[in-house]
Amino acid sequence: MPKAKRKRAAKKKSRYTAKTADKHVLYQLSVQAPDTEVDFLNSWFSKIRGEKPLSLREDFCGTAILCAAWVKSHAERTATGLDIHRPTLAWGTEHNLGPLSEEQRSRVTLLEQDVRAKVKEKHDIICAFNFSYWLFKTRPEMVAYFRHVRSGLAKGGLFFLDAYGGWESHEPMKEHRRIKAGFTYVWDQNTFDAITHDVTNYIHFEFHDGTKLEKAFRYDWRFWMMPELQEMLTEAGFSKLHVYWDTSNDPSRDAYRVRTHAPNQPGWLAYIVAEP
Repeated sequence: MPKAKRKRAAKKKSRYTAKTADKHVLYQLSVQAPDTEVDFLNSWFSKIRGEKPLSLREDFCGTAILCAAWVKSHAERTATGLDIHRPTLAWGTEHNLGPLSEEQRSRVTLLEQDVRAKVKEKHDIICAFNFSYWLFKTRPEMVAYFRHVRSGLAKGGLFFLDAYGGWESHEPMKEHRRIKAGFTYVWDQNTFDAITHDVTNYIHFEFHDGTKLEKAFRYDWRFWMMPELQEMLTEAGFSKLHVYWDTSNDPSRDAYRVRTHAPNQPGWLAYIVAEP
């Protein structure tokens, strides 16, 4: 690469610093892939139900970037996002809903409320992504939440949630990942309690100028195992479960494939799709 281009590229990559970066922007660039998730929701709903979903409820919606992507994907789609953190909803309203057309914005509803509170409308899809539902640390709490989700689904609706695991997910460790936008994302598995499965995780960001944004996000969860999640979904009244396992280490296959069994791995990601 010519020297002049190298200099311009370096300047572009260094625009993020701990002082100037917006942590929500960094999170979206590092963790979220809303267009991919819309494709996943649409594809697997269509394969299971034989039709396209139109209404989405995103629990723990955060900045509502998925809600925005959902209404952009089809002119008849509506999205409802639930979150209890007003500043994050306000940020998402400005930065993710703001760029939408007026008509698209009219099809998004953001509710500042607990995901267990009543929602008037029923939805084709309810999703709980990025493991946020793991903040429910007891079996009664989780089963009650799953029952509430089931009651909020429209006829033929599906519940989508994600999970992660593997023996490395039980170990205190830091995982660094370079982001093309010009910074490093750090996933910090800070503590893991072998008796209670209580975990504390952080997200940090590191920048080319040597500065760091430490503990930008904190998560206090219970680490739930895949059999536990399936048992609780069944207890909550879901009749059929589909596990979509990440097979991206095998380039001959689609990223997520239906699996009923899987080999043990250092780390894994999966989606669960639950039918009422």
